[in-house]
Amino acid sequence: MVAVAARARPNADGACPVRTSRVTCVDLDRQLLWVQRGSVVVFPPVPVRTGRDDQETRPGWHEIYWRSKDHESTLYDNAPMPYAQFFDGGQALHGRPGDLYAHGGSAGCVNLSVADAERLWNLLDEGDAVYVWGTKPGTED
Repeated sequence: MVAVAARARPNADGACPVRTSRVTCVDLDRQLLWVQRGSVVVFPPVPVRTGRDDQETRPGWHEIYWRSKDHESTLYDNAPMPYAQFFDGGQALHGRPGDLYAHGGSAGCVNLSVADAERLWNLLDEGDAVYVWGTKPGTED
């Protein structure tokens, strides 16, 4: 419901910086992701699951530096990470097979439905900006 409510103007509060290039916006407060170029939304808001307490998704400016379509985690028992787009250390935008909310949070990655991750994969490239801000509900000190 949050994604639907935000669809018309996801950046109404201006929290995600407007740039002439593409910016993937990750709003930890609302657990939403969208992509904008300038003030035009080119990928509408979708729900995401971000890092759990003590493994939070790191805020700030990042850049997609590596992509792996059929990635499997080398840290978490070969867990599937379809359409992985790495942006900060081991943190990535990627699909999560099954129920997106089966557990309270990721190990820092930004999890999307596999369908949304595939659509995002088809839009983004290495070098694209990712901006993360806010605090995931339930992870406050």
